[in-house]
Amino acid sequence: MRKLLAIAAMTLAPFASAVEQRDLCIYDPLGNSGPMFGLMKDYREFALAEGFEIKLHAYTDEKIASDDFKAEQCDGVVMTGARARPFSKFASTIEAIGAVPTDEIMRQVVMTTAAPNAAKFMQTERYAVGGVIPAGAVYLFVNDRSIDTVEEMSGKKIATLDYDAPSIKMVNHVGAAVVPSNSANFSGKFNNGSVDIAYAPAIAYKPLEMYKGLGENGAILRYNLAYLDFQLVFHREQFSDEYTQKSREFVASLFDRAIKSIKQHTDEIEDHYWLDLPEAQQKEYNEMLRQVRITLRDEGVYDGKMLRLLKNLRCKADGSAAECVENLE
Repeated sequence: MRKLLAIAAMTLAPFASAVEQRDLCIYDPLGNSGPMFGLMKDYREFALAEGFEIKLHAYTDEKIASDDFKAEQCDGVVMTGARARPFSKFASTIEAIGAVPTDEIMRQVVMTTAAPNAAKFMQTERYAVGGVIPAGAVYLFVNDRSIDTVEEMSGKKIATLDYDAPSIKMVNHVGAAVVPSNSANFSGKFNNGSVDIAYAPAIAYKPLEMYKGLGENGAILRYNLAYLDFQLVFHREQFSDEYTQKSREFVASLFDRAIKSIKQHTDEIEDHYWLDLPEAQQKEYNEMLRQVRITLRDEGVYDGKMLRLLKNLRCKADGSAAECVENLE
């Protein structure tokens, strides 16, 4: 019997050692019951087939998730593009303000960055981006529907992500007052009236109860300020480049599922809250955001290569846009 057990142990040993343990920290405002955590459960099955047993850790505070990743308590982390900027300027620039106006353009961005020839741009010496997940357009939530122009925003208090240079730049640009906030408390400030304006994707509306801040007189401006995404970032030494490429391709395959979830959350918003902007005003905003993007690129915040890619995709979709005859991005 001992001899038989020894033979069995020797036979199974290669399989046991082939599976490596890794820890993945996941920011999801709803914790382990949220949609991002749910997607990562499917990712765990993919990783197991590739030889990694991934232990999932849910975080409702994005800063703590990021800090734990920096401290190497996690081998990988899922966080928003804005938080991912210290790890990949190229990939985090996908969230550049006004740069991704539609779901279809976001689809092209995700598929392009998941292609093998983009791998060198998706990694640095220490970090690698293992996937990009769409989270939808970012809209302005205002507590008074008369706040629908840049002039009306001047002097108003805006819950502003204090770690995100583009957000601070934009708020200052329109002459509004920055109220330092983070992903854990911005909605509370809007809901209790501490600020007049907040910005968020549709997926935040119901879970974060932002209808409380909108009240009877508020509105959501139907204009895409930016396109929120979540990024899966690795300590590069913990995963091979071959695995990371497969990871990007697998995460890209989740795109339609993520878009379906975004649409479901968008449909939950009552029609009367939406405020459509005149076309002329939208064009004015487009130009304003473009100028801010260029400034942030020149200041080293945004990556120029990604901005060019995004511009090319926008002009492919609408070649008549004014930006397409200029070479500023």
